[in-house]
Order: sequence, then structure tokens, then C-alpha cells
Amino acid sequence: MQVLSRTRYSRCTASFKTVACKALTFKTEAFKSQTLNIQACKPLATAAGFALLAGLGGCGVLSDRSADYVSAPEGETIELPASADESRFRQIMPVRDINLANAGKFYPDGIPTPPDMTSEILDQNYAVETLDGRAWLLVNDVPGRLWPAVTAYMSDRRLGVAFDSPQLGLQQSELVNFSLRARELVQLEGEASASEPKVLLQVRIAPGVRRKSTEIQVRNIVVADQPEALLSWDATLAPDSTDLELQKRVLADMGEFLKAGEENKSFSRAASGMTSKPLVKLISENEQASAIEMQLDYGRAWAEVSRALKESDMTVIDLNRSAGWLQVDYRSADERESGWFSWFSDNEVPRHTHTVNVTRGEQTVQVSAENAVNDSGEQTPSALLNRLFDYLY
Repeated sequence: MQVLSRTRYSRCTASFKTVACKALTFKTEAFKSQTLNIQACKPLATAAGFALLAGLGGCGVLSDRSADYVSAPEGETIELPASADESRFRQIMPVRDINLANAGKFYPDGIPTPPDMTSEILDQNYAVETLDGRAWLLVNDVPGRLWPAVTAYMSDRRLGVAFDSPQLGLQQSELVNFSLRARELVQLEGEASASEPKVLLQVRIAPGVRRKSTEIQVRNIVVADQPEALLSWDATLAPDSTDLELQKRVLADMGEFLKAGEENKSFSRAASGMTSKPLVKLISENEQASAIEMQLDYGRAWAEVSRALKESDMTVIDLNRSAGWLQVDYRSADERESGWFSWFSDNEVPRHTHTVNVTRGEQTVQVSAENAVNDSGEQTPSALLNRLFDYLY
């Protein structure tokens, strides 16, 4: 009896375990299914949340306040007690006065665009450049900041400044014969004597062709005696090979001095009146660029146009400096692509699409552009001139 009872008990227990395991398995599967459903709903909930925020932003619930400063009301002036000393109080960030009669309308859609800061970036901040027997130091700064630095250079090299004119941008040294350091700079050998030629240096500081740049020129002059006034600068005077090498050496030395003193720059108010009229100007007709006017001689204008074409990635196919034209390939990236066949071929050969003309004038040089005879591309001469002007100025 006991054996039979145990057998029946074992059978009953086994049946109960089987049913319990099945029930547990069913619940586990149901829980997994519910978990999967919840996980699947999470992306939908996230997307719905972003859509709701976007809708609120579009409806104005979350407004854009980036232009609120344009129409912000002017605050009231703080009134100090009568016993307070007004000289001890000042604004942390002073704001200059604005003449509202000439200020125009201040609306968010009328905010002026920021100035082009990319034009201030040159490959080198101090570079000696040469062209047609002339040399100059190109500096990425305005003349008003360089005038005091050049004066400091003249003093440091024992050249001195006998006469100067900030309006003309000229500094004239004393005679270099009586200073050992100045003699070494201009390579005067031996000691000073009455029979040797008397030499002085002139430095000319002028706005450069490129925006917010300055060009510094140097020339050595042989004189009979110390001049009593500032000598005029003869721009047509071309130095010989010996003088040109001397100028390049002095300019390179000046560039190193200016570079070393960058942290101690100051500004000259006297030199701020120096002529700063742009040397390159874009001429437009009916809101379309028609020409570029350059206040330069022909040789310098040709060199600047050639440089700008190279930097703007316009391929020069042929040129004639005497005749004053350059044949270029000015096509858009889409026009240069030859379809999917280009995957199996080399780059397309450059094609003459436009001609750039450099024409001498009485006092200026004009640059114009025209389409080639067989060109039917989408790039217009006006678009070419606009792009060229961006790299010229």
C-alpha cells in the first residue's frame, strides 16, 4: 500500500510540475512579447516628441530671440546720489552715440552682414615680393599700425628719422655713413671718410592692393650732403641690380623686426590720415559687373590679375602680355563633369571659355571679360569679374 501511494503521489507531482512549467513558460513568453512591444514603441514616442517641439517652435511657443537686440528698448540712465563722485563711475562697455536721423530703420531683416574676415588672411604676414625690378614688403596690417613700428625699426638700426610725413607715408633717415650698425646694414665697407659717397634711406608706407594690407618700399639715395628737407619719392625710378638686392635685404630685415614686435603694436593717429583709397574697384552697370579698375601701372596690374586667376582655380590656357589678354577656362563643377564616363577616364582637358582683357588707360588699368566664340556655358563674364575681384581685393 505504501508503495502504491508513493507511486500515485509521484505521478500526481509530476503532472503538477508539468502544468506549472507550462504556465510559467506561457507567462514568460507573454512578458517578453510585452517587453518587445514597449521597446518598439519607444522610437515612435521619441519621434512624436520631436515633432511636437518642432510644431511648438513653428507656432511661436519657442520663439527665436537671436535678433531681439535690434528692437530692444533703451534702458533708463542710472541716477547717482547727489553725494556720489561721478568721476569714479564709468561704463564697463561704452557704446558710441548714434544719430537716429541717419541710422535708418533697425529691423531684423536689415541687419548688415559681418565684414569679410577671410581677406585678412595671407599665406605669410610678412613677405618680400618683387616685380619688374621693384621690391616691397607686403604686410597683413593697416598702415596706421605699421608707422610706429617702422619708426622703431629706424631707431633700432641706428638709421634715425631726419624727416617724415605721415600723410605721404614717407620716412627719411639721417646719413648712414656715421653709424657702424647702419653701415653694416647698407654694406658700406671700412670706416667713414670724406671721400666716400654719402647715403641715406627712404621708406615709403602705403596701402596695399589687397584689402587691409600695407606695402613698404625702401630705396637708398646717394646725396652730396645731408638734405635740409624731405626728398620727393620718384615712383618711376628703377633701381639697378645692386640697389635691388640691397632693398630686398633691408626689407627682409625689417620684416623680421616687425614680426618679432607683433605683441607691442601701437597705432599712429597721425598716420591714420594716410591715403587709403582702394587701388582696385569693381565697376557695375545695371547691377552687373562690367569691369575692374586698377590704380596701378600695367606691369603690376598684369601680375595681380595673373595671381588672382591662379588663386581662384581658373586655368590659364594661353596669354599675351603685350596684347593684354588671357584665355581661361571658367566652367562650373557640373560643366566640367562628363557624366559617369568620367569614372573611367582622366580629367577633362581645359577648354577656352572666356577671355580676360587687361587694357592700359591714361592713369588706370581696366580689366574686362568676354565669352569665347564657341562657348555656350552658363558662366557669364559678369560672374567671372566678380570672382576675380574677390581674389584681387
